[in-house]
Amino acid sequence: MEKEISQAVIRRMPRYYRYLGDLLDEGVERISSNELSTRMRVTASQIRQDLNNFGGFGQQGYGYNVKYLYDEIGKILGMNQQHNIIVVGAGNLGQALANYLKFEKRGFVIVGLFDVNPALKGISVRGIEVRMMDELEGFVKANKVDIATLTLPKEKADEVANILVSLGINAIWNFAHLDLELPEHVVVENVHLSDSLMQLSYNIAKQRKP
Repeated sequence: MEKEISQAVIRRMPRYYRYLGDLLDEGVERISSNELSTRMRVTASQIRQDLNNFGGFGQQGYGYNVKYLYDEIGKILGMNQQHNIIVVGAGNLGQALANYLKFEKRGFVIVGLFDVNPALKGISVRGIEVRMMDELEGFVKANKVDIATLTLPKEKADEVANILVSLGINAIWNFAHLDLELPEHVVVENVHLSDSLMQLSYNIAKQRKP
């Protein structure tokens, strides 16, 4: 039986991947857990515990081979394969995501943009044409789509999410201000930008207290 990894550990893995990528860019070939700890402000013990969930990867007296660890964490995160994405909601946020080039460097390729606003029909965002929602079903059936991103009003999110699931899409990156309730086999990542701002606000208020 496969070991159940906690969500807390999984949430830290992309951060390890990002820091290791920076180390590679700097030409660093190996690093100890203590050195990585100093950079990331995570205890060395936590780093070792997290990585031991997946096999460890370190060598006593040597530390971690940066390129090897980067590649292995990439495999754990599924970064060794391409993920095709459609964005439903081609307003400001949808277009900003489509314009973010780093997604493609990580293997997340936006292949389609959809909206209900006729004024957006045919507009090109980084070479991706905005299509109308009546084209969604045909597009999904004709193209391999791994992830659907929702950047649309919360009033429409639930309905559109269910349509996407009925078309066979089993992963949704949801920016709508609504926690989606979908079948268990559908993987949903809810992103609430305002939650992040409120956490920032809390920490500002805490810092200002006498």
